[in-house]
Amino acid sequence: MVEGHQARMELANRLFFRLYQCANMLHKTGSRAVEAEGLTTQQWAVLGALSRADAQRGMNIGDLAKYLMVSRQNLAGLIGRMERDGHVAIAADPEDRRSRVVTMTASGRRLWRVLAQPKIRAYYEQVLADFSVNDIAHALHYLLKMLEAMQRLDGGAPDDDGPSSVMDEDRKR
Repeated sequence: MVEGHQARMELANRLFFRLYQCANMLHKTGSRAVEAEGLTTQQWAVLGALSRADAQRGMNIGDLAKYLMVSRQNLAGLIGRMERDGHVAIAADPEDRRSRVVTMTASGRRLWRVLAQPKIRAYYEQVLADFSVNDIAHALHYLLKMLEAMQRLDGGAPDDDGPSSVMDEDRKR
């Protein structure tokens, strides 16, 4: 039993280290894929979140942070830079004047749809060239399973009455 547990922990260590490396390489190579547009992978994620049909009216900063699974503090600086660059606008929430809503600007939508999306799709094709559709589906399944477990460790799953999580979005597809 101890040998099996030790082998499991060694495999777990390798898995999490590879996940860490993948996240770092996604940031490095993904940012390179969209650098001509002045974007990073973090900005790509924000624009992707704001481009969803249920976010057309924008998202308040708290909900956007929950959706992206980042802190409000980390998101604030990123959103500030994106506002400065004209990709997003921040305004008071018409329903709750204390809350701020982030929306994609017209130039942000053009950047996302016309300039970034073709490069992101090409990036996906390059990275996943050796993956079958089944490989992609299985990888997604196991990443979602890990994410759910991490969310439980973090204090719970996404709010039922809050914005949909990345997992919910993936399940809808």
